[in-house]
Amino acid sequence: MVFSIAPYEREILELIGEAAKQCGVPAYVVGGYVRDRLLARPTKDIDIVCVGDGVTLAETVASMLRPMPRVTIFKRFGTAMLKHQNLEIEFVGARKESYRADSRKPDVEQGTLEDDQLRRDFTINALAVSLSDEDFGSILDPFDGLQHLEDKILKTPTDPGKTFADDPLRMMRGIRLSTQLGFRIEDETLTAIARYRNRLHIVSQERITAEMEKILAAGTPSIGFKLLYKTGLLKIVFPEMSALQGVEVQNGIGHKDNFFHTLEVVDRLCRKSNNIWLRWAALLHDIAKPPTKRFDPEEGWTFHGHENLGAAMVPRIFKRLKLPLDHKMKFVQKMVQLHLRPISLTKEEITDSAVRRLLFDAGEDIDELMLLAEADITSKNDSKVRRYLRNYELLRERLAVVEKSDRLRNWQPPVSGLDIMSTFGIPPSREIGMIKNAIREAILDGEVHNNFEQAYQFMLNKGKELGLKPVKILQESVAEG
Repeated sequence: MVFSIAPYEREILELIGEAAKQCGVPAYVVGGYVRDRLLARPTKDIDIVCVGDGVTLAETVASMLRPMPRVTIFKRFGTAMLKHQNLEIEFVGARKESYRADSRKPDVEQGTLEDDQLRRDFTINALAVSLSDEDFGSILDPFDGLQHLEDKILKTPTDPGKTFADDPLRMMRGIRLSTQLGFRIEDETLTAIARYRNRLHIVSQERITAEMEKILAAGTPSIGFKLLYKTGLLKIVFPEMSALQGVEVQNGIGHKDNFFHTLEVVDRLCRKSNNIWLRWAALLHDIAKPPTKRFDPEEGWTFHGHENLGAAMVPRIFKRLKLPLDHKMKFVQKMVQLHLRPISLTKEEITDSAVRRLLFDAGEDIDELMLLAEADITSKNDSKVRRYLRNYELLRERLAVVEKSDRLRNWQPPVSGLDIMSTFGIPPSREIGMIKNAIREAILDGEVHNNFEQAYQFMLNKGKELGLKPVKILQESVAEG
């Protein structure tokens, strides 16, 4: 079988083949690039294996390109990388590997192409394409990878137990590939993942989280998270999420399975948004339901306060998963904290004050919050779903009207602390905070318009209540009013 190569990529691959000929070594394209081209998926990474010195081949290729790219050499791994146009090309010499029980970092020695293919994680990633003149573009497929591509199966080139024991990250990678490609993990391979799951403890958290985030970024993340749960990996990498699974029954009353509900919410959200941090929020929105679960004979199962406890859990989860502890985490925390607010407004007569408060609390993230709230409707009752969605449309309309008149999306106090200090001639004090809070509440309740003049007059009145006297009026028009 001959490999079909895009014209602009064929040119660089022919040049690599010519460089390999000059170096006196055979060279091959291997791995993900071959797989993705056969699946007609876009890719910008090309892995080159030569039976010889990969660094020398990289330097030879760079010398033949114009402009000449910089070669980055990774001595520890015996690899080199260069960038050309929009491609990232990595070079390595064919090798075979052996592993110690306590590490996923292999002892490496030179090997044949067959040795290199054998060390690959899955048969579909062990395909190689020759760059030699005599058989350029021909595919070397020692483990039936082409058939497995056709059948949409993930299978290891050798014994799956050895594959996963050697490098346990391959278990996460397999589940990630299954999620991204829609491939089935072959039974023996899936069984081995469950059997060797505890080997994952030797893998760094950063590597594990990177794979989990790729699962979350896929079109249907539930595929991967169900496999993580089925194999027992989820309890290792994300115990809080694993704890969501299950239904408890008391007095003949059960609650929904919050694990599968969460996955349904994530999948629904993913059809509307590629925002990875909003997807994290969907994954975490009910994370505190297990510790807040209570049974009340009259109410049934309750999860009171799970949104508040969930928001409090977010920083701890982000820290453990090595996710960024910055504004991205704050965004996720806010979404978890507020995810019940929109639906609560659809169950009652919506007041302008309630809409203002939602706008104020959500700020510039109101649109993302509404997407999350809509995804959280997973009822099997079609009429109830239609009613909620219709109510959400009405809420969106009210939000737009109030936002246009009150400008609360990115609210800044119309009267600042400096204004208060200057007006009353006082230093930083408790009274300033009291006045600022009173102004905010008055605006949210609709007693005062969100502008300087009305807020300033309100400030003067509030200051008078607190026994403060103005020493300076900032606007004559305000004083006259």
